[in-house]
Amino acid sequence: MPDLTSLHRHTTLVRPERILLPSGPVCDHAVLVENGIITDVGRVEKFAAWEGQTIDLPGRMLMPGFIDAHHHVTQTFGKSLVFGEPSEIFRRVWVPMERNMDAEAIDVATRLAAWESMRGGFTTVADAGTRATADLSVVATAVSDMGLRCVLGAICNDLQGETRIPLDQVETGAREHLARWDGDDLIHPSLAISIPEAATDEALVAVARLSREAGVPFQMHVNEHLAAIERSLVATGKRPMERLADIGALGPELLAAHATMLTPREIHLLLDAGGAISYNPVASAWKGNAVAPALLMHELGVRMGLGTDGTRSDAFRLLDAAESAQRLTHALATGDSSAGGGWTWLETGLQGGADAVGLEGRVGAIAPGAYADLLVLDLRVPELVPSWDPLWELVRLGNRDLIESVIVHGRLRVQKGQLVDADGDALLDLARETAERVVHSSPIVTVDPRASEHRIARTEATA
Repeated sequence: MPDLTSLHRHTTLVRPERILLPSGPVCDHAVLVENGIITDVGRVEKFAAWEGQTIDLPGRMLMPGFIDAHHHVTQTFGKSLVFGEPSEIFRRVWVPMERNMDAEAIDVATRLAAWESMRGGFTTVADAGTRATADLSVVATAVSDMGLRCVLGAICNDLQGETRIPLDQVETGAREHLARWDGDDLIHPSLAISIPEAATDEALVAVARLSREAGVPFQMHVNEHLAAIERSLVATGKRPMERLADIGALGPELLAAHATMLTPREIHLLLDAGGAISYNPVASAWKGNAVAPALLMHELGVRMGLGTDGTRSDAFRLLDAAESAQRLTHALATGDSSAGGGWTWLETGLQGGADAVGLEGRVGAIAPGAYADLLVLDLRVPELVPSWDPLWELVRLGNRDLIESVIVHGRLRVQKGQLVDADGDALLDLARETAERVVHSSPIVTVDPRASEHRIARTEATA
């Protein structure tokens, strides 16, 4: 196995068998990495005079790390509690659990999420904000220590039940968050409002404006569930996306999570405003009311990334889910056997995600000036031999087993699924203990029984 541990210490020429460029996979190319940045890319003969450190990667593909455009890194302890649950679990699971998490629990949950993300090929995640009360520096420190790049959202809701937070207080907190991470290699600030009904019109407009001025994403769950749409209609007479457009809070800064239930008019509003969505197909399959019309929106030109929503952090399986969900819900009915041609979902998970989270040109592509956030894939596996259509193969046949090395900002962070600079076994032991403490002491309410209980109930009912 090639030794990549010195990559961040020296300017290095990396020569793999294949490189996945924005235009597609190529052979006989090399990448020059210096101080965590890709400084040059070209055919190997371009670097014939190079005399510095060189790392050869025979039988391997070098590709950009994936972007998770919608995550909740502090919810890791609860993800397997919500299998089979109806929608809007945030009210019964996430809010009770996160509000019961102290700084230690947030730190451990975030580290666990970061490791899982990198194991699955994600080198950047957009965190939509936490409801935990600890300072966001706990999350930032944890993801940075683990080596994961994070677009870190600060929730700016001004409505908390019957309480209304003064708008000037909300704006002050937002500005402090935006200024706090200047010069940080891995933390990129973002603003968020959890759902439109958690904010007044004034707060929605103000946070959108601050995001636009700072050039950062404005993250929000929009048109995810039928219940939220109905609440919006009752309260305002408008659907959530319509409300944002009418008050002037819908613009290119918006990163709308899910957007599963959009009318044609709302798609038109989103497209005209230049907003982006995070298409989260696994979340739709596990706990959603619908699947976003992602292929239609992509064809129309809506900006789009792929997100896990904290479900399963295997980037290749996310690509397969993205294509499969569109095939089953839209393409089959029209005889569209291509359903995006494979490349659509790979590109959406890379360049599309980079654009959606505000890091276009810096992540999601192997190109001069981009961060050296890279994956090394082992091509010498039965799944990829023989190879006739590499892009489709990555979408349909890929999974985290292909990932040999994960590099973030030029530094090797995960090798064969294991942490390079941290004790993974110790983290797992601590995570088990901490999760037990948090979950058992939180007022979590679930509707569906665990799988074993479900089986017993059904067996007894049919006996």
